[in-house]
Amino acid sequence: MAQATLTITSKNYSSWSLRGWLMAKLAGLPFDEKIIPPDDPAMRAEILLLAPSVRVPALSHDGVTVWDTLAIGEYLNEVRPEAGLLPASRAARAHCRAICGEMHSGFASLRSALPMNIKGHFPNFKIWERARADIERIAAIWEECLAVYGGPYLFGDKPCIADAMYAPVATRFLTYDVKLSRICTAYCATIMAMPAMIEWVDAARAEPDDIDELDMEF
Repeated sequence: MAQATLTITSKNYSSWSLRGWLMAKLAGLPFDEKIIPPDDPAMRAEILLLAPSVRVPALSHDGVTVWDTLAIGEYLNEVRPEAGLLPASRAARAHCRAICGEMHSGFASLRSALPMNIKGHFPNFKIWERARADIERIAAIWEECLAVYGGPYLFGDKPCIADAMYAPVATRFLTYDVKLSRICTAYCATIMAMPAMIEWVDAARAEPDDIDELDMEF
């Protein structure tokens, strides 16, 4: 049994669960999964963006429990510094934390208009103007980071916390057939080709549960 437990919910629908899970994988921390079914009323409300607070993911390790995704990332960086979850240079770390914070607290229109649904595919999906503005901002973040740090990940040649924070966005762009620049399309492909992402997507596709509100082409 692993020393750590990560509490998550639906792998198909829960973007925050994916972020925390991917951070733990990138850190190389062995952990057991505790999955709260998406039909749990509190989990359903959270996935549908109706909950007042976020319950998942939550990491329990060595007597410590951390339940905010950014806090999980910072904690993992402390206990597994060799994994390089944050960039080595002070300037790059500051930049990384800034774009992670922007994802953590922003892009509400994207979240509501294009909810994560890995099993879904909605070609020619109508994207509302506010969500389009979020997409353009995310694309600008990606292109800047890839230009400054050389790619193929946002801060260089290995994935870090920032890539975990933006990984669910890559799945959304595929689900809703979002048209992107060549650079951003290549970055999405890089994220989706990560072994941990392949593992997550396979598990998401195997989930029996569906949330009707998120399977509608609205």
